[in-house]
Formats: sequence, structure tokens, C-alpha cells
Amino acid sequence: MSNSKLTTRNSQLISWGSEVLKKEIGALQKACAALGKDFENAVKAIKSCRGKVVITGLGKSGHIGRKAAATFSSLGIPAVLLHSAEALHGDIGIVQKGDVMVAISHSGKALEILQIIDATKKLKVPVIAITGNPVSPLASCSTIVLNTGVTSEADHLNLAPTASSTVTLTLLDALAVAVARSRGFTTADFAKLHPAGALGKKARKKGGE
Repeated sequence: MSNSKLTTRNSQLISWGSEVLKKEIGALQKACAALGKDFENAVKAIKSCRGKVVITGLGKSGHIGRKAAATFSSLGIPAVLLHSAEALHGDIGIVQKGDVMVAISHSGKALEILQIIDATKKLKVPVIAITGNPVSPLASCSTIVLNTGVTSEADHLNLAPTASSTVTLTLLDALAVAVARSRGFTTADFAKLHPAGALGKKARKKGGE
């Protein structure tokens, strides 16, 4: 292959990558501009939670939920991931009165998640939905709805969870940080939860320990 053809091909690859990044950046900017009362209510619900945050989702949403649960916990907000399928076969017992549930579904139609919510109604657990469909079945049975605002994905097929998963992850980061800040979570608190590793060392050094 000639150098000119190789350069053209590489330029195309860079162009494709840039296109994805631009679409996802645009989706994040749109989500940022749309933050309002629902986000505030979600932060207050988690802040006042006497139990833990239970995050549930299927597929890519489940992967995002797992990372979010780890982030919440590292900021002093007890959180767990509830696998949406396993929940219907006994794991739903992890949900207790006093918890808050965060249900992730871009379509808002995931049957397993709807069944989980229905099964926990007696516990009166507040449900925060993160979805791209504010008029979905999930939205209608949730206490608070955070609309990602994503109407198209960043991939060339408009099928793979890309822009939607990025906005969902970022919204969850925003919730975790907002709750931690509202609770007065400090560097010293962070250090206590990270007794090992580079982050813990950095926190202890920053805190003057």
C-alpha cells in the first residue's frame, strides 16, 4: 500500500473516532444544560437515604451500574449492584426498607427491571430512573426520572450503547459527587475508605496525615 493511500486510510479512521467523540460530547453538553429539579430531588433522596443505594440494570446498563456502585461507595455512600436477572431468582432480598433504588434502562422497557420495582413496592423504596425515554413504563412507575436526553447513539449504526451509556455514567458520577459534597465528605473521609493504593496515599498526603 502506498504512503498516500495509507495516509488517507488513517485520516478516515481518525475522522470516525473524532465523530464519535463529538457526538458524545454533544450528548453530555445537552444533559448538562437539562439538569434541573429532578436531579436536585434525586440528590436529596440519596442524601436522606437511611440504607443503601441499590443500582440495577441489564447489559451495558449493568456494567455502568457496577462502576457507579463502586464510585458511590468510595465516596462514603453505601451502594451495591443488583443484577436485574438474578434479582428475580432470589437476589431481590438485598433490597430493604430505607434503601433507594436507581434503575437504569435507556428504553425504559426492560421487563426484568419493571418486575423488580413491582416486587419491592411494599417496601416503599424510592426509585430513581435513568432513561432516555421519559414516557416509558419505567418512568411511569418511578419516583424520580432523570432523562438522559439521548435520542441517537454515537456509533455508525445508531444501535450500540455509546452516547446513552456515557451520559448515564456521567449522570451517576454527578449524583455521587453532589451527594458526597452535600454531606460534607472530606479528604480525610476518602483516605479512611482507601487504606491502600495510590489514591489512598494521595488522600492521606493531601489531608496532612
